[in-house]
Amino acid sequence: MIPESEVTFAGSFLDRADKLRGDGPEIARRLADPASRAAPFWRGKPLFDLTAEGPRLSWLSVVEPLVSESPEPPLFLGLDEAGVAHFAADVSYIAPPDEKPAEFVDRRTLDLSEERKFIDLRAIMGEIDKRDAGVAASAKGIFEWRLTHGFCANCGGKNAVGHAGWRMDCPACGRQHFPRTDPVVIMLILDGDRVLLGRQSVWPPKMYSLLAGFMEPGETVEEAVRREVMEEAGIPVGEVRYVTSQPWPFPASLMIGCAGRAEANAIDLGANELEDALWVSKAEVAEALAGRSDRIAPARKGAVAQVILKCWTEGLIEGF
Repeated sequence: MIPESEVTFAGSFLDRADKLRGDGPEIARRLADPASRAAPFWRGKPLFDLTAEGPRLSWLSVVEPLVSESPEPPLFLGLDEAGVAHFAADVSYIAPPDEKPAEFVDRRTLDLSEERKFIDLRAIMGEIDKRDAGVAASAKGIFEWRLTHGFCANCGGKNAVGHAGWRMDCPACGRQHFPRTDPVVIMLILDGDRVLLGRQSVWPPKMYSLLAGFMEPGETVEEAVRREVMEEAGIPVGEVRYVTSQPWPFPASLMIGCAGRAEANAIDLGANELEDALWVSKAEVAEALAGRSDRIAPARKGAVAQVILKCWTEGLIEGF
């Protein structure tokens, strides 16, 4: 298994303090306390302080107007070691939406100053401090969930935010709705000293990554790995082992990293979403990770695919 410390978005410096989520008066008290902190999000993008030491989440007092005047209910993130409450605040109200289509990495931003900017997590995930990454992923995942769950799936009534931001309640029928996480398998498929990489047409030039796909109902992780690799590349897979996982808030997935042994090596793309797939040697992957390959570019820094490939080249994934 790969150490959690190697994975972006894994871990948090906060105690989630679930016991407080259902305590409305206590949450209200914390929101009235100037010592409580809030991380502002604009259209799903966290506010970062851009300092010489690198980007850090910007934490404001919950009573600052930018936070307190937001019409959207805040999200309780938890307590730090000193017992200070931390929240996330959706402040999208401060600027109208820009309807231009988003790119692979959404670079649309809003600058509050030269030092404080709202930046897409995908664009900055290779630089973000580990202490901030897990917190930002949680908040982004919840805010994305809210966008698509404003109405009750049971009766169609308008939902209301409840449980300190972690639930949607339908006043009409009483149904409670909880955040969903979509499991995705991502696979290091090996043929001796070679790994199977693929690319999608919408990716940046030369970018190749591990194959991945959503799990289906009734599947084990191992079954999902074998099905996805067969569907995308026509490669049968035998033994499968778990290696790591990563919360992936784009919009709300859990990447389940596995290693698998190929039982054949003839690639058959068929008619699916992959533009190309190929076998790449460990030596060339190491060169690509170092930025020295003319043929391929690896998944971006911070993505679990790069973590898995890096650990494989360094011999940290044993038995394959």
